Amino acid sequence: MTFYETKLKGCFILQPNVFNDERGYFFESFNKERFNKGIGARVNFVQDNQSFSTKGVVRAIHYQLREHAQAKLVRVLSGRVLDVAVDLRNDSPTFGDHISIELSDDNKRQLFIPRGFGHGFVTLSETAEFFYKCDNYYNKEAEGGIIYNDDTLKIDWKLSHDEIKVSEKDLALPKLSKARL
Repeated sequence: MTFYETKLKGCFILQPNVFNDERGYFFESFNKERFNKGIGARVNFVQDNQSFSTKGVVRAIHYQLREHAQAKLVRVLSGRVLDVAVDLRNDSPTFGDHISIELSDDNKRQLFIPRGFGHGFVTLSETAEFFYKCDNYYNKEAEGGIIYNDDTLKIDWKLSHDEIKVSEKDLALPKLSKARL
């Protein structure tokens, strides 16, 4: 596996070594020792989550607050998504900046998002199964979020406004300037 640090310190794109033959393919999707060495930190994942979404579904910019913050390792099992990580670390020189990367069952890339980041994605294919590992347990009282179309973040979701589907809960999220961080 090859690790590429993004412009957001601590946020990495992971590209696995895929072995293809006439039977199909094989790759190691996670190895704790190699992972920790690759990102230069120790992360202990404790919870796995999986979602299924149809084309245009935006899962907004979500995060967990303070001691409940979560680092995530995300990937797509089937389909294609545009995955977005937003730096919400108040002391970071890249606070408010974001990266976006296409993750798919074809490219098999993964994205590591450290604690202190917001995270969201939009489904680009007809359907997508999305999988992620978290290093802390979900806590409803500690959840936070930012509206997907915040004009200060200027995230290009790669779909027209008419194609985007957002839950009522995510439509009620505040802009970054009003978010509790």
